[in-house]
Amino acid sequence: MARTVDVPALVAQAREGRPRAVARLVSLVEDAHPALREVMAALAPHGGRAHVIGLTGSPGVGKSTTTSALVTAFRARGQRVGVLAVDPSSPFSGGALLGDRIRMQDHALDPGVYIRSMATRGHLGGLSWAAPQALRVLDAAGCDVVLVETVGVGQSEVEVAAMADTTVVLLAPGMGDGIQAAKAGILEVGDVFVVNKADRDGADATVRDLRTMLSLDGGRAPGDWRPSVERTVASRGEGLDDLLAALDKHREWLGEDGRLRARRVRRAADEVEAIAVTALRERIGDLRAGERGSALEALAGRVVDGGTDPYAAADELVAAVTT
Repeated sequence: MARTVDVPALVAQAREGRPRAVARLVSLVEDAHPALREVMAALAPHGGRAHVIGLTGSPGVGKSTTTSALVTAFRARGQRVGVLAVDPSSPFSGGALLGDRIRMQDHALDPGVYIRSMATRGHLGGLSWAAPQALRVLDAAGCDVVLVETVGVGQSEVEVAAMADTTVVLLAPGMGDGIQAAKAGILEVGDVFVVNKADRDGADATVRDLRTMLSLDGGRAPGDWRPSVERTVASRGEGLDDLLAALDKHREWLGEDGRLRARRVRRAADEVEAIAVTALRERIGDLRAGERGSALEALAGRVVDGGTDPYAAADELVAAVTT
């Protein structure tokens, strides 16, 4: 049986920046606790302030090291920082495999930094299904910047662009040229591109290939954002000033002509749709398991026998679970 939660007190403590309260709220999100609806309702008036930056890229390009370096840079500005590090799931526990966040241990005792590992739990696209709600928790808790570091899952790792205000795509020399980046679809989702480990051989060629491919994108209209390509050696903090300047410039661009609100409206629409679809799936599962389960099986039988088509059967199913 779920433990009773004093949501108003918990939200008030999180708003004061108490890490344990923030951790508890994120846990309620991940566990889909019965109090989740009350939590989201309580947090709703307090969000919308944090700059959400997504970091994505193939495994080995240095996402965690870059994230840690960015945390240091933002803290030097006096900003509160939240980090959602979305990791692969353990096939046994369902928990995050890299939950210790070894590369970010320098920030573990900083009260102005909140770091949370979240497991994908089988969710495709590089993000946890609970990540949008966890973002709302960190935003309402007073974070000025929230960094979302996604698990490297290759070509499906574009979902972060729908969640972030600014998407940073990391590459490294010797891990694929601009043509491979185009094949992976990341040229379309990146707002800022970073060639990390730029002290390695091949960095100049990687930067050149990226800039060439970006210049060939004819789908951008006048006034659209033109992604930049930055060089960093995150392990030594090199190139961070240029990266921060690019992030600031994109945030300023978003602030013009209502672009930031439009992007966040699209994000909220995706979130609402996902919640609605999940609720429908749960009702369909209840229908299959309950006394009316025979109705679903009957629909499937009619499709197999040619008595109806799958679309008409789906319409009947939706009508059954929404009435």
